[in-house]
Amino acid sequence: MTGYPNVMRVDHPLVQHKLTLLRDRRTPTPQFRQLAREISLLLGYEVTRSFPLETVEIDTPLERTEAARLAGKEPCFVSILRAGNGILDGLLDLVPSAPVGHIGLYRDHATLQPVEYYVKLPEDVHDRLVVLVDPMLATGNSACAALALLKRAGVRQIRFVCLIAAPEGLTVFQAAHPDVPVFTAGIDRGLDEHGYIHPGLGDAGDRLYGTK
Repeated sequence: MTGYPNVMRVDHPLVQHKLTLLRDRRTPTPQFRQLAREISLLLGYEVTRSFPLETVEIDTPLERTEAARLAGKEPCFVSILRAGNGILDGLLDLVPSAPVGHIGLYRDHATLQPVEYYVKLPEDVHDRLVVLVDPMLATGNSACAALALLKRAGVRQIRFVCLIAAPEGLTVFQAAHPDVPVFTAGIDRGLDEHGYIHPGLGDAGDRLYGTK
């Protein structure tokens, strides 16, 4: 239980162990990148748990049998650039044939509001379940802007995945998009005056790409 409706904190021991390593300021960029990928793959098991299945007939090396496979179109993964790409790879390890979209947003450091600079989505995104990914849910403004954009594009089923969420961000997120489930590895104490999550893990993009 998280205390927030429609929010799942994945408390699997491996997720929590890897999250601790991810938080450590001594963790170098290559290891940080690999840990983010591994955690996102583990989160992906929970995100995809309720995906619908259908029964098909296949031939094994020994006989013909009935077996289950995903029903309908595969999900679409949408990354909020740039840091979202750090957890996109883990989900693609899980569903390698899934189409991918990108939404470019950066946070204005004065207003803490998102500024859109790039959008590229599959043409049939409105016919797919979309998994939106961003490592941090801090103020919630970027995630809400991306969700509003997806809904304007006709997407009806969306799930959001992040490594860490702040209570302030969850409150904003759920007020604007109560229909969208959130999957996260951690819910932290809160935000500072600059909109950074504490205890957090620092700037996810900088730590992923060694830019600071």
